[in-house]
Amino acid sequence: MAVGFFVTNAVAQSMLNAFTTAADAGTAAVINIYEGAIPADADAADATNKLAQLTCSSVSFGAATDLAPGARITANAISSDTSADSTGTATHFRLLTQDAGTVLAQGTVGVGTFDLALNTVSITSGSTVAITAATITLPEG
Repeated sequence: MAVGFFVTNAVAQSMLNAFTTAADAGTAAVINIYEGAIPADADAADATNKLAQLTCSSVSFGAATDLAPGARITANAISSDTSADSTGTATHFRLLTQDAGTVLAQGTVGVGTFDLALNTVSITSGSTVAITAATITLPEG
């Protein structure tokens, strides 16, 4: 493993803009919220129970911005799921190119400082699930 490998800010921004292009390759990117054990990585199958699905704007993220150091993309509007699929405690999410599309990323969910901030992790079937903050940060160095 490399020690001390860094990318420039311009490269970090370019990588995040490429991520947005990949997310927008389907009909509309979606964020699926799940309960249970988080898969080892985004390439692994997810056999846990899907609690909710939220749809991203047609352009999922804004242009990458300079954090000095690092770069960040912030999600554009994400539609709430007004009728959650199942009841459970949310633990993680997956971002897909569209419903049943290609998985691009996964991370933790919670109220407060998590990879994806939700209005609540206690989800009840039929309830509304909303995302309160969605950003992706890539460091530079």
